[in-house]
Amino acid sequence: MKTDLGSVPAVCPMPVLIVSAYDGEGKINLMNAAWGMICQMDKIALFIDEDHKTTQDILATKAFTVGLADRKSMVPADYVGIVSGNKVPDKFARSGFHATKSTHVNAPIIDELPITMECELAEVVKTENMYAIVGKIVNVCADEEIVGDNGKIDISKTEILMFDQFRWNYDLLGEMVGKAGSAGKELK
Repeated sequence: MKTDLGSVPAVCPMPVLIVSAYDGEGKINLMNAAWGMICQMDKIALFIDEDHKTTQDILATKAFTVGLADRKSMVPADYVGIVSGNKVPDKFARSGFHATKSTHVNAPIIDELPITMECELAEVVKTENMYAIVGKIVNVCADEEIVGDNGKIDISKTEILMFDQFRWNYDLLGEMVGKAGSAGKELK
């Protein structure tokens, strides 16, 4: 038997994404954005409000980065989600994060985040029902210790945070239980 819960966002868990951009004067702003998703092999869509300071900075500079928060970065990652850059001009400094300028796009890479997608603004989608920033991923950089011998990220070496929208918690990415594209082959 199932229980009706009403209209709630039921895609869970969501990765904790830290979106960063420079403003027109080179000052860093960033935000925690749980609602984002890969939308093509080289694109990411961020479903964020138009009035966010970070959104306005992305529109001005046409570039941004998206980092995946982990257990070690949970406190500053949460902070940049509960404080507005429109109200706290030194939000980045107060977060305790540090940044390095991307060599691929005009945006900051947050040093403490283990995986970062460096993006150029590809499109803004604005309809009656949504506002989305779409970025073309031009590079992904990752901490050396989480890259396997095959040159790919070994997610088991990370403690990536996931946002649980039902309980309003941060959880860690769980264990591997099967291989995508293989687990269902037994039903063929």
